Amino acid sequence: MSAKISASNLAQAVQELNIAWSQTRYSWRDAKSLQFQKTYLDNLPDLVTKSGSVMSELDALLRKVRKDCE
Repeated sequence: MSAKISASNLAQAVQELNIAWSQTRYSWRDAKSLQFQKTYLDNLPDLVTKSGSVMSELDALLRKVRKDCE
């Protein structure tokens, strides 16, 4: 699986998580839910973006290694 596909899958999973979280927030509205959101969910978009960049770098490096080994 390419890094581009992996990054896309990760972004899709975060979108699905955000949808599920929005549905959960209808029934879970207390201090713990806010803490959970701040601790685990608020930073996810930035982390996924950074992860996608790193995956692309790794993919390029792996392609270079494969080419050098031929």
